Amino acid sequence: MTEGETLRILESALLCADRPLPLSELRKLFTVDEVSTDDLRRMLALLQLDWQDRGLELVNVASGWRFQSRPDMQRYLSRLDPARPPKYSRAVLETLAIIAWRQPVTRGDIEDIRGVTVSTQIVRTLEERGWIEVVGHRDAPGRPALLGTTHQFLDDLGLKSLDELPALGDADASHALASLAFDDDGSNAPQAGDEQAEDFQNTYGEGAPECGLPPSTENPTEFQKEHD
Repeated sequence: MTEGETLRILESALLCADRPLPLSELRKLFTVDEVSTDDLRRMLALLQLDWQDRGLELVNVASGWRFQSRPDMQRYLSRLDPARPPKYSRAVLETLAIIAWRQPVTRGDIEDIRGVTVSTQIVRTLEERGWIEVVGHRDAPGRPALLGTTHQFLDDLGLKSLDELPALGDADASHALASLAFDDDGSNAPQAGDEQAEDFQNTYGEGAPECGLPPSTENPTEFQKEHD
């Protein structure tokens, strides 16, 4: 099989897929003798270069590889479907931010940081959206559920892993979370000065208070490695 044929097969599969495809799925397109895993990674890198000047881009997110529209195309594509995705309340996004940057956390941890009760509806909304899930239970009275983010959350932000999350005090962090109220692929993220992004920055600009978690649970990268 020639390199050109391999690229065409990969390109077709990725463009027709309705979800990100991991390497394990892409391997099924070829026999062991046709393309090695190293060759597959090299071909994907070549595809990225081939599409670098087009309206779509090939990206590697938490769940695998996918084609998505570039951010500068969103304002044109939105004219085909002017209906806006549902916006989420500040309480919902603040809760999501705490879970994302402090995971795994309990509802009690979130309430300690926010200073208000976390309603069941807020947690249910984030679970139904596929952004958070129960990842375990703390060894404490009542064994409260520990909440963490999902691969879907990373996919919607266009990230491959938790260690790609910006520092909590960065403006990029507030823009990233605010973008989830708009488009699933994060391509319509608010720009600096947008009201929603400013709300996040005002709330978390100096970093969220410590919630007293053990050191082993305060590093989202290590947490992700343990639960992948």
